[in-house]
Amino acid sequence: MNTMSTRIRKYELKARADSQRETRARIAKAAADLHEEKGVAHTTVAEIARRAGVTRLTVYNHFADLSELLPACAAHYEQLHPRPDFSDALARVDAGERSRGVLAELYGWYRETEPMYGKLISDRASVPELDLFLERNYDRMLAELADDLYAQARAKAALAMLAWQAGDAGSAVASWRRALDLFERLDLPDVGPIADRLAEAERSVDEKSAQRVR
Repeated sequence: MNTMSTRIRKYELKARADSQRETRARIAKAAADLHEEKGVAHTTVAEIARRAGVTRLTVYNHFADLSELLPACAAHYEQLHPRPDFSDALARVDAGERSRGVLAELYGWYRETEPMYGKLISDRASVPELDLFLERNYDRMLAELADDLYAQARAKAALAMLAWQAGDAGSAVASWRRALDLFERLDLPDVGPIADRLAEAERSVDEKSAQRVR
């Protein structure tokens, strides 16, 4: 009898746990859908509960506040819209191909997720919990990617400097132009010094051309 009671109890506990997971997932989905439709700032707990088919108390039992709800929403959303995998693009030998590959992946993901992330970015200034969540996740992803691309851009600038120091102004101009284009497209720091170097190299090429004409 005790063995049978134990089995029944275990079954009931498992069924209850499964039900709680299903309810939690339903709430996360409802919240994510509303965040994509209306934005976090304009979504209420009452609306989430209504969409999920539960009470407001049930929502709070699973997620005490927005800071607990956001990670669950993100996990649900990213199952449908995975973050881009930059590994193949970053593994390309040519620096220009690496940058183009990374940007193609990033912009493709942006186009797909714009209905959600457009609202998240707009709302973050007025929702502290959202701002902190994006800082720890979205901002970190972009910062790490920028670090990789910034290193590549600086490598291009270094090649230009080597050509300039070697007296090859023509190659330096071409390299500075490629570096400047990359710095500007990625909105990286040091654009000013790169532009100054390019202008200096172009003047040198122009002066040499004028001397040959004479």
